[in-house]
Amino acid sequence: MKLALHSRKLETERSKFLIDSIQDILNRVEFELIISDALAPYLEKVAPEMYAQLSVFSTTEELRGVDFMISIGGDGTLLQALTYVQELEIPIVGVNAGRLGFLASIQRENFSNTLDSLINGYYSIDERTMLGLVSDREDLFGGIKFGLNEFTILKRDTSSMIVVHTYLNGEYLNSYWADGLIVSTPSGSTGYSLSVGGPVVIPGSENFIISPVCPHNLNVRPLIVSDQSVISFEIEGRSKNFLVSLDSRSEAVDATIELAVKKCAFKAKLVSIGGGDKFLETLRKKLNWGLDNRN
Repeated sequence: MKLALHSRKLETERSKFLIDSIQDILNRVEFELIISDALAPYLEKVAPEMYAQLSVFSTTEELRGVDFMISIGGDGTLLQALTYVQELEIPIVGVNAGRLGFLASIQRENFSNTLDSLINGYYSIDERTMLGLVSDREDLFGGIKFGLNEFTILKRDTSSMIVVHTYLNGEYLNSYWADGLIVSTPSGSTGYSLSVGGPVVIPGSENFIISPVCPHNLNVRPLIVSDQSVISFEIEGRSKNFLVSLDSRSEAVDATIELAVKKCAFKAKLVSIGGGDKFLETLRKKLNWGLDNRN
């Protein structure tokens, strides 16, 4: 079984967990391991003998034939792993060595058991819808124009609010006078969208959430639409430059750019270990649902 592993530089305690995890994989004859070019320089520095045993991948094409991608870190690390996987839809094992971890839901103390589950086939695949960005700028985001969590349009720095004219399948929806606008997937509903008042949406609901950031009109509220919709935008404001982002990747654009989002042609596949709905379990744990100081 061939594994690819992606991680980033971690704090001292978590760095030890990363090294121990790689060694655990190398000790098992069932696995062949390759590591990402983002991890390679760090591993070469802290564990040169281990690094010498491994091959490095840097492109999606080099991942062909890989059975699982292991992401060790937080949700941001998992989102980076997806930029490597892209249309190959390699299942991602998200191991939480970070803090919150809605996407990277496997706890690090369970890592060795997780490897056993992969060997024995005791896992399930959770398919998640992603957003695809359509733009007249082919070089935007280095050509990696998709995101698992959200697409965002924001004003720059301290400039005045912007107006985002928004269309749903070509039909005029609204002009959002705001600091920005978020289009989120159900997976991203627990992220940036939630922080501006958007609803939590269960993965698999086949929806997008349109949420304004600090809207000027207080009667403007988040809106849930079908993920079969094409959502397009025209931006205007006193400043001629704006920020657009896909998950954690941001770029500056000007008002002449054409932008639209729709359901991505491929999905993110997240590995789940054990039974039950891990999303609901994570919600209860991370958002402290059902807890009360009186108890």
